[in-house]
Amino acid sequence: MKSLITTLCTLGVVGMLIGAAVLGASEATITATVTVQKISLTVSDGSVAYGIIPAGNSKSTCDLSDSQTVTNDGNVAEDFSIKGQNSQNWTLASTAGTEQYVHKFATSSCPWMSGTALTTSYQTMATNIPVNGSVTLNLQITTPTATNYYTEQDVSVTIQAVAH
Repeated sequence: MKSLITTLCTLGVVGMLIGAAVLGASEATITATVTVQKISLTVSDGSVAYGIIPAGNSKSTCDLSDSQTVTNDGNVAEDFSIKGQNSQNWTLASTAGTEQYVHKFATSSCPWMSGTALTTSYQTMATNIPVNGSVTLNLQITTPTATNYYTEQDVSVTIQAVAH
Protein backbone atom coordinates (compact mmCIF):
# COMPACT_ATOMS: atom_id res chain seq x y z
CA MET A 1 0.00 0.00 0.00
CA LYS A 2 2.86 2.32 0.80
CA SER A 3 4.21 1.72 -2.71
CA LEU A 4 0.81 2.51 -4.23
CA ILE A 5 0.59 5.81 -2.33
CA THR A 6 4.14 6.74 -3.41
CA THR A 7 3.31 5.98 -7.04
CA LEU A 8 0.09 8.01 -6.89
CA CYS A 9 1.90 10.95 -5.27
CA THR A 10 4.64 10.78 -7.90
CA LEU A 11 2.06 10.71 -10.72
CA GLY A 12 0.25 13.63 -9.13
CA VAL A 13 3.44 15.73 -8.98
CA VAL A 14 4.31 14.84 -12.60
CA GLY A 15 0.78 15.78 -13.69
CA MET A 16 1.03 19.14 -11.97
CA LEU A 17 4.38 19.85 -13.69
CA ILE A 18 3.00 18.91 -17.12
CA GLY A 19 -0.11 21.00 -16.50
CA ALA A 20 2.02 23.95 -15.42
CA ALA A 21 4.20 23.63 -18.55
CA VAL A 22 1.15 23.61 -20.83
CA LEU A 23 -0.45 26.56 -19.07
CA GLY A 24 2.80 28.58 -19.42
CA ALA A 25 2.87 28.44 -23.28
CA SER A 26 1.69 31.24 -25.58
CA GLU A 27 1.66 31.74 -29.35
CA ALA A 28 1.48 34.73 -31.69
CA THR A 29 1.41 34.90 -35.48
CA ILE A 30 3.31 37.33 -37.68
CA THR A 31 1.47 38.02 -40.91
CA ALA A 32 4.01 38.17 -43.75
CA THR A 33 3.44 39.03 -47.41
CA VAL A 34 5.72 39.59 -50.39
CA THR A 35 5.43 41.05 -53.90
CA VAL A 36 7.90 40.33 -56.67
CA GLN A 37 9.57 43.47 -58.03
CA LYS A 38 8.55 44.29 -61.61
CA ILE A 39 10.85 46.55 -63.64
CA SER A 40 9.14 47.58 -66.86
CA LEU A 41 8.61 50.52 -69.19
CA THR A 42 6.66 51.35 -72.30
CA VAL A 43 7.35 53.91 -75.02
CA SER A 44 4.48 55.53 -76.88
CA ASP A 45 4.33 55.65 -79.84
CA GLY A 46 7.77 54.04 -80.07
CA SER A 47 8.55 55.00 -83.66
CA VAL A 48 10.23 58.01 -85.28
CA ALA A 49 10.51 58.47 -89.05
CA TYR A 50 12.84 61.41 -89.73
CA GLY A 51 12.45 61.07 -93.50
CA ILE A 52 14.99 62.44 -95.98
CA ILE A 53 17.36 65.08 -94.55
CA PRO A 54 20.16 66.88 -96.45
CA ALA A 55 23.77 66.10 -95.43
CA GLY A 56 24.87 67.94 -92.28
CA ASN A 57 21.32 69.03 -91.35
CA SER A 58 19.19 68.34 -88.30
CA LYS A 59 15.60 67.36 -87.61
CA SER A 60 13.90 66.70 -84.26
CA THR A 61 10.80 64.94 -83.06
CA CYS A 62 9.52 68.45 -82.24
CA ASP A 63 9.74 69.29 -85.96
CA LEU A 64 7.75 66.13 -86.65
CA SER A 65 5.24 66.63 -83.78
CA ASP A 66 6.31 63.16 -82.65
CA SER A 67 7.47 63.45 -79.03
CA GLN A 68 7.74 60.08 -77.32
CA THR A 69 6.33 59.23 -73.89
CA VAL A 70 8.28 56.83 -71.67
CA THR A 71 6.14 55.37 -68.86
CA ASN A 72 7.09 53.34 -65.80
CA ASP A 73 4.65 50.44 -65.88
CA GLY A 74 6.52 48.46 -63.22
CA ASN A 75 5.63 48.38 -59.53
CA VAL A 76 8.57 50.36 -58.06
CA ALA A 77 10.20 53.71 -58.79
CA GLU A 78 12.58 53.42 -61.75
CA ASP A 79 15.55 55.16 -63.34
CA PHE A 80 15.63 55.32 -67.14
CA SER A 81 18.85 55.06 -69.14
CA ILE A 82 19.24 55.62 -72.88
CA LYS A 83 21.71 54.73 -75.63
CA GLY A 84 22.03 55.04 -79.39
CA GLN A 85 23.73 52.84 -81.94
CA ASN A 86 25.91 52.97 -85.01
CA SER A 87 23.88 52.51 -88.17
CA GLN A 88 24.80 50.11 -90.94
CA ASN A 89 27.14 52.69 -92.48
CA TRP A 90 27.43 55.63 -90.10
CA THR A 91 29.15 55.98 -86.72
CA LEU A 92 27.31 57.65 -83.83
CA ALA A 93 29.42 60.64 -82.74
CA SER A 94 29.19 63.83 -80.69
CA THR A 95 29.72 65.98 -83.80
CA ALA A 96 28.71 65.33 -87.40
CA GLY A 97 31.45 64.47 -89.88
CA THR A 98 32.11 62.20 -92.82
CA GLU A 99 30.06 59.02 -92.17
CA GLN A 100 29.41 60.30 -88.62
CA TYR A 101 25.97 61.28 -87.41
CA VAL A 102 24.73 62.84 -84.16
CA HIS A 103 21.65 61.75 -82.27
CA LYS A 104 20.61 63.82 -79.22
CA PHE A 105 17.93 63.40 -76.58
CA ALA A 106 16.09 65.78 -74.27
CA THR A 107 13.46 65.14 -71.61
CA SER A 108 11.65 68.36 -72.23
CA SER A 109 8.64 69.46 -74.16
CA CYS A 110 8.90 71.16 -77.52
CA PRO A 111 10.21 73.36 -78.98
CA TRP A 112 13.63 71.70 -79.24
CA MET A 113 16.17 73.78 -77.34
CA SER A 114 19.21 71.61 -76.67
CA GLY A 115 19.98 68.05 -75.81
CA THR A 116 22.57 65.51 -74.84
CA ALA A 117 24.41 63.53 -77.51
CA LEU A 118 23.67 59.83 -77.37
CA THR A 119 26.50 57.33 -77.14
CA THR A 120 26.56 53.57 -77.69
CA SER A 121 26.68 53.11 -73.89
CA TYR A 122 23.82 53.71 -71.49
CA GLN A 123 23.60 57.13 -69.89
CA THR A 124 21.09 58.57 -67.46
CA MET A 125 17.89 59.84 -69.05
CA ALA A 126 15.64 60.31 -65.98
CA THR A 127 15.66 59.22 -62.34
CA ASN A 128 13.15 58.26 -59.67
CA ILE A 129 10.16 57.93 -61.99
CA PRO A 130 7.21 56.79 -59.84
CA VAL A 131 4.92 53.89 -60.73
CA ASN A 132 2.74 55.00 -63.68
CA GLY A 133 4.86 58.17 -64.00
CA SER A 134 6.09 59.24 -67.40
CA VAL A 135 8.74 61.35 -69.09
CA THR A 136 8.49 63.21 -72.38
CA LEU A 137 11.37 62.28 -74.68
CA ASN A 138 12.44 64.24 -77.72
CA LEU A 139 15.17 63.25 -80.15
CA GLN A 140 17.17 65.18 -82.73
CA ILE A 141 19.31 63.73 -85.50
CA THR A 142 22.05 65.45 -87.49
CA THR A 143 23.10 63.59 -90.62
CA PRO A 144 26.75 63.15 -91.65
CA THR A 145 28.38 66.15 -93.35
CA ALA A 146 29.42 63.79 -96.16
CA THR A 147 28.42 60.23 -96.97
CA ASN A 148 28.63 57.58 -99.67
CA TYR A 149 25.42 55.95 -98.38
CA TYR A 150 22.09 57.36 -99.49
CA THR A 151 19.91 54.51 -98.29
CA GLU A 152 17.75 54.44 -95.19
CA GLN A 153 19.80 53.91 -92.00
CA ASP A 154 18.57 52.29 -88.77
CA VAL A 155 19.35 54.81 -86.01
CA SER A 156 17.27 53.19 -83.26
CA VAL A 157 17.45 54.25 -79.63
CA THR A 158 17.23 51.86 -76.65
CA ILE A 159 15.79 52.82 -73.28
CA GLN A 160 16.40 50.73 -70.18
CA ALA A 161 14.61 50.75 -66.82
CA VAL A 162 16.32 49.83 -63.54
CA ALA A 163 15.03 50.00 -59.97
CA HIS A 164 15.68 53.38 -58.35
